[in-house]
This record gives sequence, C-alpha cells and structure tokens, in this order.
Amino acid sequence: MEEEAEIDRLPIDLLAHILVMITSFTDLAQASGVCRKWRQGVKQALARREALSFAGCKMDDDSTARLVRHAYSLKELDISRSRWGCQITDDGLYKISMAKCVSNLTSVSLWGMTGITDKGVVQLITRANSLQHLNVGGTFITDESLTAIADSCPRLKTIVLWSCRHVTENGLFVLVSKCRKLESINVWGTRVPLDCFIGLVAISPALQIKPKGLPLNVGVGVGGAVAMLPVV
Repeated sequence: MEEEAEIDRLPIDLLAHILVMITSFTDLAQASGVCRKWRQGVKQALARREALSFAGCKMDDDSTARLVRHAYSLKELDISRSRWGCQITDDGLYKISMAKCVSNLTSVSLWGMTGITDKGVVQLITRANSLQHLNVGGTFITDESLTAIADSCPRLKTIVLWSCRHVTENGLFVLVSKCRKLESINVWGTRVPLDCFIGLVAISPALQIKPKGLPLNVGVGVGGAVAMLPVV
C-alpha cells in the first residue's frame, strides 16, 4: 500500500489557514482542483477572508460573485478597475448583493467601473447597511445612487465621488443631511458650484471636503456664528 503523503495528513483547518495566505485567485483555483480535501480547504480559506481585492485581475460577473458568496467573513471589497479591466456590470453587482456577507461590509471600492450604473449600485448599496467607506469615483452614477446611499448607509464616514460628473448639489445635500457620521467627501472633478460646498459645511461643520486647494476658506454664518470651512 502507498504511504499517505505528508500534506494529506494536515487537518482541514490547518490547510485552510495556509491557503488563506494565497492572494492569487488563479493559484486558489488551481489548489481547489488538487483533490476534494483541498477544494474544501479553499472554501474554508475564502470563508475566513475579511478582505478581497479584484483590482488588477481579469474578473467577470459570475467569477467575482462566486468568490464573494463564499467569503462569509468579508468586510472589505475592492472591485476597482485596472488596466487589465475588471469587467463587472450591473448584473455582477446584483449577484454580489445576494451574498450573505454584504450586510457586514464596511468598505467597498468601485473605483473607475464605467460599466456600472445606478441600477447596480443601488442594488448593492441598499443591502450594505454597515458601510463606512465607499469609493465610487470615476463612475457615472447620479443622484439616484446618492439617495440610496443616504437612506441605507447611516454609518458612512468617507465617500469618494472623484469625477462623478452626473451628481448634482441636490444629491450631495441629501447625502450629507442623512449621513450624520460622514467625515470626509472627495468631490474633485464634479460639476457642482462652490456655493454647494459652502452649504454642505453649513449642514455639517466638521465635514472635510477634498481635495486640497478648493477655495473654501470662506466665513459662513451658522446659527449666528461665523464658521470657517475646512480646507484639507
């Protein structure tokens, strides 16, 4: 009889602990195909992951959603676009939104995902009630997404709206009015007027409006006092 290989003597929990250190999804897929025990180890490793980043990976809707569904402990999700192109669409965001971990997500980045619209973003955001940090810079979202964020993410602390040229002052006012824990907002490249930013700080005096260099050091009357808008 053939002697059992040393690697096969590893308890499944220890194997999963080793596999969780692998960051390459290609390598994980290959590991999953070794045998039934390794396939189970990969599943357990994914279930322990608190962060997943697909930036720089060639991913599609189905493969991304499948990995997210197995990541039960996931808190940070990065689906940013890269030069190789992470081809996620609204359909992919819908499938991701069905994952059990979505309600526990604290950080989501959809940076530069030009293939998504309000339809997909709203579907995901309405289920991500624990969200604290959101990056939707470089997308074509509108006030519809901002309203969904305002209604669904009361714990939001930071949001990046870099070059989101279809959002308006109306959406920003709704966002800042409802997300009372919001600390920082990046509005570089948006098309909203300066008066809007002054109004936002009037609502939330501690709000940091980025980027640096915005001419916001203007005195604004708030409740009879004069507050200086922060320049960060």
